[in-house]
Amino acid sequence: MRRPAHFQTPAALALALAVGLGAGCGRPAAPPSQAHRRPDVDLPRETESIAGRVPDRTTLSALLLSLQLRPDLVPAIVSATRTVFDPRRLRADHTYRLERTFGGLLRRFDYEIDEDRFLRLAGAANDQPGEITAEVVPYQKETKQVSVVGEITKESPSLFEAMDRAGEGPDLSIELADIFSGEIDFNSDLQAGDRFSLTFEKVYREGKFSSYGPVLAAELSNEGRVLKAFRFTLPGGQTGYYDENGRSLKRFFLKSPLKFAARVTSRFSRARMHPILRILRPHLGVDYGAPTGSPVVAVANGVVVSAGWAGQGGRMVRLRHASGYQTFYMHLSSIAVRAGHRVSQGDLIGRVGMSGLATGPHLDYRVWKNGVPINPLTLLRSLPPGEPIPRRLMAQFSAERDRMLSSLSPPAPANTAPAAAPGAGK
Repeated sequence: MRRPAHFQTPAALALALAVGLGAGCGRPAAPPSQAHRRPDVDLPRETESIAGRVPDRTTLSALLLSLQLRPDLVPAIVSATRTVFDPRRLRADHTYRLERTFGGLLRRFDYEIDEDRFLRLAGAANDQPGEITAEVVPYQKETKQVSVVGEITKESPSLFEAMDRAGEGPDLSIELADIFSGEIDFNSDLQAGDRFSLTFEKVYREGKFSSYGPVLAAELSNEGRVLKAFRFTLPGGQTGYYDENGRSLKRFFLKSPLKFAARVTSRFSRARMHPILRILRPHLGVDYGAPTGSPVVAVANGVVVSAGWAGQGGRMVRLRHASGYQTFYMHLSSIAVRAGHRVSQGDLIGRVGMSGLATGPHLDYRVWKNGVPINPLTLLRSLPPGEPIPRRLMAQFSAERDRMLSSLSPPAPANTAPAAAPGAGK
């Protein structure tokens, strides 16, 4: 028998009552249980992002093919690139980032041209193979002025290690060493307890640290003496570093022909036991132990007198300087100059090696004055200070010096760890 439309089974009536009661009390119906919800569906990704560095000896076309873009699209991509950038200027080790579909279509390709610009290629939104846009885009850059302090300790006995412990990178160490290269031999003069403080610029690219700008001011405490340096630009654009009295820190001679990663392994002596011949003989120079290939630079402006093989001295460069000085660089692995060349202070003249009579890679560096050998480690004591700031500019220099002095953090006290975590600023 057919039931009337209003008749319901007991189970259906109970369900209706429950729903009605909930609605009548002003409360929403209870949500369905977790067990009755439809599970989320993970849709497959349509694109893939690949980041890397350009390998040696490759072309843009070869790079794109290696990244699995469709071969029939690559010529159009290269052609579009030529409208804004010469693909032949692709450089090894520069960074790139590619976004492509799994079918090999281009979504976006960014290539780092230099510190300031990048190439951006983009595919069409409708996936039309030939519709590629290309543009050269400037990076968003920001420069910040910051300060750091550090200390030479037994645990960090070199400037590299002390700078790393202070949270900064090796490029900043090299810059600081260059500034004081006429005052300190960073291979031999640094001692535990020496401290440094400097104010410098940091360049951030797209919000990330990119490079160091110039050091603006620096203070170095070494064996009881305090050295200060301030960056100042003369009319005409020539920039240099000067002490607090306005004297140039650029000396006639650098204190060392190596940057400072080396150590003194043998000093100037009138009677030294030769490590190979085992006889007493004069050692009229200074030996710096350094890895093979380390750059050796001219300590002063001069002319190359000779560059070649010199018997037990191996490959040697000899330079003639003003005021009767000559310098010798021995046991080189390679030579970068030729006789008759003019060189400037800091120019590369060769690389450390162990040619000739040598027990290991090192540089034998010698200095003569009017034909007489002198001790390179004491040479600077007899040389005059650098050229001063012109008197007419002293007021301007003094104002800049005082402004930078206020930015310098005081050197870290002994036995106090720097606040920054190692590597934080790199």
